[in-house]
Amino acid sequence: MKLKFLGAAREVTGSKVLLEPGSGKRILFDCGMFQGKGLETDAMNRDLGFDPVEIDHVILTHAHIDHSGLIPYLYKLGFRGSVICTNATRDLCSIMLADTAFIQEHDTRTFNKKRARKGLPLVTPLFTREDADDCMKLFIGVPHGMKFRIDDNLKVRFTNTGHMLGSGVANLEVRENGTIRRVACTGDIGRPSSRILKPPEAFPQADILITESTYGDRLHKDYASADDELLRTVVHTCVDKGGKLIIPSFSVGRTQELVYSFNKFFNEDRLPRVEIFVDSPLAVNATTIFSMHPECFNRETIALMQTDPDPFGFNRLNYIVRREDSKKLNDYRKPCIIISASGMMEAGRIKHHLANNISDPRNTVLIVGYCSPATLGARIAGGAREVSIHGTLYSVNAEIKKIDAFSGHGDYREMISFLECQDKKALQDMFLVHGEYETQLKYSGELKKAGFNNIHIPSMRQEYTL
Repeated sequence: MKLKFLGAAREVTGSKVLLEPGSGKRILFDCGMFQGKGLETDAMNRDLGFDPVEIDHVILTHAHIDHSGLIPYLYKLGFRGSVICTNATRDLCSIMLADTAFIQEHDTRTFNKKRARKGLPLVTPLFTREDADDCMKLFIGVPHGMKFRIDDNLKVRFTNTGHMLGSGVANLEVRENGTIRRVACTGDIGRPSSRILKPPEAFPQADILITESTYGDRLHKDYASADDELLRTVVHTCVDKGGKLIIPSFSVGRTQELVYSFNKFFNEDRLPRVEIFVDSPLAVNATTIFSMHPECFNRETIALMQTDPDPFGFNRLNYIVRREDSKKLNDYRKPCIIISASGMMEAGRIKHHLANNISDPRNTVLIVGYCSPATLGARIAGGAREVSIHGTLYSVNAEIKKIDAFSGHGDYREMISFLECQDKKALQDMFLVHGEYETQLKYSGELKKAGFNNIHIPSMRQEYTL
């Protein structure tokens, strides 16, 4: 059996692990897009490191684009195997991949206008909306907990990680020469107490474990304190300063959690009388899909739905889809809250809202998730006094705040607690992915203190024979 690490190796995007068992099949755990690396990003995404035609199956842990975003590209290059994931992941991918294709096409058109003026050859998008739509016919949805037989030598079962709607550890049983080997890929690991989703659950014993390490050197505050801080930030910005609260947020998962919190404040009559705008077509569609999958909700959310049938909607909450309605927010002069994608501030409508609001000291930019080091979000979070947005420099005069507890990733104690379901002596090898290298080194030390051994931190394109 061979494992080759083709993304999220000593970094946090582009998750891809190629598994070649002795049966001759080629299996890809996740097929994520590299994000936030400037001019490098396109070249890294185009150079997969394998021939898509030779891949038999993609086993997808969840729908976030840094785990799923290159599946349409795989399809464009000839992949016709199966994509196996949970039902909710399949439904989310149907909108998220199409949205990513739209961004690809839009950005390519803009880029080509500049190249044409310079007499340079035009470029093509990684993939189109047609590729994104067509690849969905390869998806097979599997309920959490059901063992799915891929063929005589391969079986997979997804167990909930609580990271986002539909996320799951991919527990793969591989039969080699009459012996079964168990390979588990956690994808991203959620927190034990989510506002909306069921908590992560114990997963079957693995021989080989591939696991994330994003917050391997940090501890989060609890959700209650995060909600209190969120409400204080709303009051401070919108009431005390009379400004706008701008929240860059991923359209799927984080936005729904924020809306859920605001809905709670509204029901408790604690929310100031300001309008809230969710400015993201993808977030609108994703919220609809959330409502279609109550099997993923925790007990508290199910109980709330008995008295509040729509925890993602209330008076003063406005979902914006049309571009012209988004532009009207530029001229909205009253205090308000604007939630818009993307969370790392690298693309989408959030960049326009930042351009219009980041130089006004009455306003606040609230960062509620991880921003990889090369992104605009990381520069703003790091204290930059001036940033470039769409080629124009803007002074950062707005107040910058961060609440880590809204992150969908567990901290190092939460991740280790999740992994404690494994018999450490039976665990033969453990691979850390999806984390910055210095963070992974610290996390590896914490794992060793907890009794885990044979921990590897693979580099890009590194291959292991097991």
